[in-house]
Amino acid sequence: MGLLVEGKWQDRWYDTVKSGGRFVRSQSQWRDWITLDGVPAPGRERGFKAEPGRYHLYVSLACPWAHRTLIFRALKKLEDVISVSVVHHFMGENGWTFKAEDGATGDALYGLDFLHQIYTRADPAYSGRVTVPVLWDKQQQTIVNNESSEIIRMLNSAFDEWGDASVDFYPEPLRAEIDALNEEIYPAVNNGVYRAGFATTQEAYEEAYGEVFAMLDRLEDRLSRQRYLTGQRITEADWRLFTTLVRFDPVYVGHFKCNRQRIADYPNLSNYVRDLYQVPGVAGTVNLHHIKAHYYGSHKTINPTGIVPLGPKVDYAAPHDRARFG
Repeated sequence: MGLLVEGKWQDRWYDTVKSGGRFVRSQSQWRDWITLDGVPAPGRERGFKAEPGRYHLYVSLACPWAHRTLIFRALKKLEDVISVSVVHHFMGENGWTFKAEDGATGDALYGLDFLHQIYTRADPAYSGRVTVPVLWDKQQQTIVNNESSEIIRMLNSAFDEWGDASVDFYPEPLRAEIDALNEEIYPAVNNGVYRAGFATTQEAYEEAYGEVFAMLDRLEDRLSRQRYLTGQRITEADWRLFTTLVRFDPVYVGHFKCNRQRIADYPNLSNYVRDLYQVPGVAGTVNLHHIKAHYYGSHKTINPTGIVPLGPKVDYAAPHDRARFG
């Protein structure tokens, strides 16, 4: 995991010394918005108009943040509206690469070798982490946004003229509840597993570990009374949680030492994950080979040998009981 400094690539891991061993995630820097008329959204500087065929997603099948965007692209029926390039699952000294093998597509637009070249194509003097997903504008030859939580909001509504307008994962009556859930779940679970896995002191690890399982316990209780996080309707909050939960047993239990219990040990959470996985179109976005190969193979500070475990056996297509809620 490296970064760019004034457009120059540096292979540099996260520095946790100043933070007391705690992993601190960098903020996404590209935060513009696609709108129906192309007028800049409130508080944004640049304008991007929603048009079919104009935008491109750079994603990793291993990354939970990028996974969110693939789910929205699939469920909103935008596969023919927004094109995609998939990076290779191994992230080494050059960061994410476009090596076209083992399910990776290569760079479909420019034939580049590394994702950091996409960032410097947009800004030759860019400084910061090089992450996925990236929403790219083919017309202006630049990055629109690299913050997954904002990209999925755009995919949810900006392209309804060409996608499935009947699907809305951020409905007006539930927005306050969805936002509140996201605010609680993101630091404790979505980012919490990384805070545990990338911690470099016992104190920092135990702090994150405690927050992960305290929140999972609360979610288990919540899902004992209703089918989805806000009730009977799947929303953005469910998909944001799903991409972490689907990786939990295959990776986070062992690799990130989040091993108090598995999702399989939570009756409601485990059935909930299977329920979401079985929504038509979602299974095709889940690639457990890329997920396991990336984490175990790329994080040499955690797993120096790069050995990828063969287990655990997970079957997200197995029957679930969530229909009991109607």
